[in-house]
Amino acid sequence: MSAKIRVGIVGFGYMGEIRYRNVTEHPEMELVGICDPDREAEIAAKNIAVYKTWKELIDAAVDAVIVCTPNFAIPEIAVYAMDHGRHVFCEKPPGRNYADIQLIRAAELRNPQVKLIFGFNHRHHPGITDAKAIIESGSLGEILTLRGVYGKGGGYDYHTSWRNDERISGGGILLDQGIHMLDLFRYFVGDFSEVQGMRGITAFDVEVEDNAIVILRTPQGQLAQLHSSATSWKHIFRLEIGCSKGYAIISGLLSKTGSYGRETLVIGRRPARNERIAVGNPREETSYYDHDPSWNIEIAHFAECIINDTPIEKGNSIDALKVMEIIDTVYKQPIVQMDKIQREK
Repeated sequence: MSAKIRVGIVGFGYMGEIRYRNVTEHPEMELVGICDPDREAEIAAKNIAVYKTWKELIDAAVDAVIVCTPNFAIPEIAVYAMDHGRHVFCEKPPGRNYADIQLIRAAELRNPQVKLIFGFNHRHHPGITDAKAIIESGSLGEILTLRGVYGKGGGYDYHTSWRNDERISGGGILLDQGIHMLDLFRYFVGDFSEVQGMRGITAFDVEVEDNAIVILRTPQGQLAQLHSSATSWKHIFRLEIGCSKGYAIISGLLSKTGSYGRETLVIGRRPARNERIAVGNPREETSYYDHDPSWNIEIAHFAECIINDTPIEKGNSIDALKVMEIIDTVYKQPIVQMDKIQREK
């Protein structure tokens, strides 16, 4: 490998632009070029080398490839890159279905010299990392329950998005957005032994779910519940972690639009027996966050693992495989479409 990690990016949409900034800001990375047939003029305007096909980019003198494409293209690009000795950073979800991530995982196993990471950046949001540290300190006791709500308001053109074309995306809001919350559930309590879920087409004329409910239980008996929704209208991110000695609530999410609200972490503690406060209304401590370092942290972790030849610890293929297994279980249940409502187009 050269002095710097030479990186190519496939796809220059919303995420591709973020990764472009991450790479150019990292002192140990060098951008070789970008491939996106639909945005070649924009790429060239930034004085970036334009590659006509992703194979040409991977076959160039690159050390790593960042895949920011629609879901259907991810497995072929990732597998080809790893089979040609390239390190791979894939955005979530890791393909359209469980079979896709199995293909990617198999390519990783037959190329043990490469590093493979997936973009589960929510693990690196400051409210999440602080909550994780506090809980691991033991001050809140054991985790008992998890409850997550992750929702957005699909616009009037929601039905036109490729994300709602099952052939391209593989699924709806659960796969697109809810996957982040499921990954956070695993981040806090590990694997689940029981999974139940329901999906619905409730408001939009689409072929994939615009709402999903997932209920899970760990082997130790911890319970988790997720509502993933495209009909929240007001964007919402809220993760409640109930513990034996208190609770942590992460709400709001630092984003480009700010539509999820200011990111906060609330820590509450179960009152002691001699505390004279109202039952059910304990004292709380609130922390506020105004900077999102998650994207850069992910890229830095990827670079560090390549340079030092160490394992990917967060967002590795096992994390991707496990969360896709949960979604696969839910997707095996029939999707139900509401009737007697006027769907928006």
